Amino acid sequence: MSSRFPFLSQLASTTLPRLFFGAVFAIAVAGCSTTTPVGSTEPLQFDQAIAAATDALFQQSQDAMGFMARRSKQAVALDPTLDAASGQQTAATQQLDRTITERAARNFEQIEVLPFQATSLAKAQYLLVGTLVRVQNTYRIDLGLVDLKGGAVVAHASAVARKEGVDMSPLPYYRDSPVLIKDKVTDGYVLTSATPAGQKADATYMERIATATVINDATTLYNAARYREALGQYRSALATPAGDQIRVLTGIYLSVSKLGMTTEAEETFGRLVAYGIATNQLGVKFLFNPGSTEFWADPKLTGAYAMWLRQIARQASRTKVCMDVVGHTSKTGTEDANETLSLRRAAFIKQRLGADSADMVKRTRAIGMGSKQNIVGSGTDDVVDAPDRRVEFSIVECGK
Repeated sequence: MSSRFPFLSQLASTTLPRLFFGAVFAIAVAGCSTTTPVGSTEPLQFDQAIAAATDALFQQSQDAMGFMARRSKQAVALDPTLDAASGQQTAATQQLDRTITERAARNFEQIEVLPFQATSLAKAQYLLVGTLVRVQNTYRIDLGLVDLKGGAVVAHASAVARKEGVDMSPLPYYRDSPVLIKDKVTDGYVLTSATPAGQKADATYMERIATATVINDATTLYNAARYREALGQYRSALATPAGDQIRVLTGIYLSVSKLGMTTEAEETFGRLVAYGIATNQLGVKFLFNPGSTEFWADPKLTGAYAMWLRQIARQASRTKVCMDVVGHTSKTGTEDANETLSLRRAAFIKQRLGADSADMVKRTRAIGMGSKQNIVGSGTDDVVDAPDRRVEFSIVECGK
């Protein structure tokens, strides 16, 4: 099976101009753009890299905004930054958000960075997006500033950070999610963060900005263990025209699960599976005992797996689709061993689906990819690289 996220290889292989002081940036003024390399040939400490990218971005923005704009305070709404590979918010992206906000307040008095809320969008002239991109043993910080009225990227900056001190542990919502939080909206955010100055931001992402503020409010509440309030916000997001998103359905599932609403949890997981089948993008995080096809022994983590499998079988049978059940492992161990283990785990999931719905036996095929399609690639075998130890369900033409 080919990689599910082809744009990531493009991002990771992007050739940066030679560095001086660790930052790279492009300046866009009045529709034209030039590229000026700035930085050190050596990656910086994480906090220094954040400072370099932030300063470069806001220095460019002063030129892009024009003389009159520079004389008045400009409001910038910060859409929380993401790990580009997994689409997750992590401890490191949270640090990135916090440092950007603090540095802007300290060093750029004409710029006001606002939290990502509906009231901020009403006030802001610009939108700030950013990602961390793992490149071998470093992380590249990509920051982009988007003109909310015209939809163009007016400034872009990058810096390279050493991996030491970069904590990629996912925040609670992403840690608890049963599926990979990847769809066209998240992909559009990642692409926008890497878009050069003078080009348009991703349309799919920009068209859903208003709903994204509601999702962000809900996720903030979930991360604070305020599950009932989070559920209300996720339901509000679902009711919007752009609310049918994997982040919303996942948030509702997680919230009702935390509140002990088991019937609604299963119904919502069924909708989540149906969404994944419809978009051919369904990666489920099943945790196995090391080197085994047995699920992790802790029922707090794996107690819902029987329901997940039941709903996957039910939704696939209802739509009469055929699927490749694709097993993945982390990079720990040899590739030969990982391929064998991933195939055994995929075959186990296929067998379980067949037990729930007999026609799934002939509609599914087990494939093992080993660690060849790692998303995170840290090899830490913990919550950080849980997306690497996943089983994907890829819709294929029946009979092939």
